[in-house]
Amino acid sequence: MNKKLQTIKYVIFDVLSSMIAWSLFFIFRKTSIESGTFEDINAVFADNNFYYGLAIIPLFWLTLYYVQGYYQNIYRKSRLKDFFQTFLTCFLGVIVIFFALLLDDNVTTYKNYYLSFFILFSLHFVLTYLPRLIITTIKVHNVHNHKIYFPTIIVGDGEKALKIYTDLQNEEITSGNKIIGYINKNGKKNDFFSLQYLGTTNQLTEIISQYKIEEIIIALEQEEENEIFDIICLAGQDVEIKIPADRKDILMGNVKSNAIFNTPLITVTQGLMAPWQQILKRIFDILISLIAIIILSPLYLITSIIVYTTSKGPIFYKQERIGYKGKPFYMHKFRSMYTNAESNGPMLSSGDKDPRITPFGRFMRKVRLDEIPQFYNVLKGTMSIVGPRPERQFFIDQIVKKAPEYRLLHRIKPGITSWGQVKYGYAESVDEMVERLKYDLIYLENPSLSTDIKILFYTAVIILQGRGK
Repeated sequence: MNKKLQTIKYVIFDVLSSMIAWSLFFIFRKTSIESGTFEDINAVFADNNFYYGLAIIPLFWLTLYYVQGYYQNIYRKSRLKDFFQTFLTCFLGVIVIFFALLLDDNVTTYKNYYLSFFILFSLHFVLTYLPRLIITTIKVHNVHNHKIYFPTIIVGDGEKALKIYTDLQNEEITSGNKIIGYINKNGKKNDFFSLQYLGTTNQLTEIISQYKIEEIIIALEQEEENEIFDIICLAGQDVEIKIPADRKDILMGNVKSNAIFNTPLITVTQGLMAPWQQILKRIFDILISLIAIIILSPLYLITSIIVYTTSKGPIFYKQERIGYKGKPFYMHKFRSMYTNAESNGPMLSSGDKDPRITPFGRFMRKVRLDEIPQFYNVLKGTMSIVGPRPERQFFIDQIVKKAPEYRLLHRIKPGITSWGQVKYGYAESVDEMVERLKYDLIYLENPSLSTDIKILFYTAVIILQGRGK
């Protein structure tokens, strides 16, 4: 499979469709709306606005499609869903073009506005959707005939895994899965399983890379289901994860499938935010961080001087934390503790009574002043403004023993502030970290820009009231 080539096909036809639609609409507008004649067609091509439109309009549409996420998951498109997605996007895009470029046209009657809108929308939608329909239909045909397939592994080697493998092999219409092999936890090959044994769940990341795996079907027995959290985290966001549905899932409405002939599987959603929200969130992070660093620059200077003069040691303190996809990074803070505060090993802060915290450090923690150097981390892209607070590997190892679902937090970037931080505050023990976890998991399942803004608002309230701890 060549995803880039397939994506390029969509992009090329989208560009051509937008250019042709604009050209036909411009000719219609000049010869009908503006009371021209067909003999005046040369005047159409003499108008500079025609060429400005040919240059700008395709870029506008490509940007809109990209932000909407149309060019993601190219090989998993549904023709019906594609129809409604294209229809809605074209409708919204034509509204923007109409109000930005066409509303000041000289017309004899307002009916011409409605006619212009209808013609532009009809031309653009038909010319855009028809090539997409052809490309997607060819793709679906190739998937059903196994010319296009998704390299897949099964996690598990028990009865459930065997049933899933058998069902996939016997499906009337193939779902495009090519089962490469299976992995398990114990590291022993199961003799009754005819599939190739690839390794253990601890080797999942290497196996995905080696065999270019695109789908994982988790078919663990009931006593092994705690491993699901680790598998989801190890797999990352570029791999689609599916779990067999039981009767409880079906009754609760968790099973959603577009392929009525295939085995019922629950798809674990990896893209937590819509693509356009992810892009806006990153833009929001960069803008807020730049503004904060500029506005707070005097505060950075004053804080640096006070930290330097009130206790011996460096002004800034960096510490390795675990971030997005489980990758370590260095998080920066103003130093709020005496040097060598962890000479006896990693320790959590015990609040105001912690003797390791400097007098000024206690004040900084109450108003979250020690956290402001982390805007640098946000600009680097290792953190976000809003997201679960990152922890050290030492404490993560203890947390996952009590709450394996903690690893799910690594599916998104850590943040300067979080829902857990707002609702619970700083944790002083592993048990408190586990307690705080439930708030971060709620955020994980309900992320949105509006939620981020609410969290920022409540964070500001806490800072102004000095309720940080």
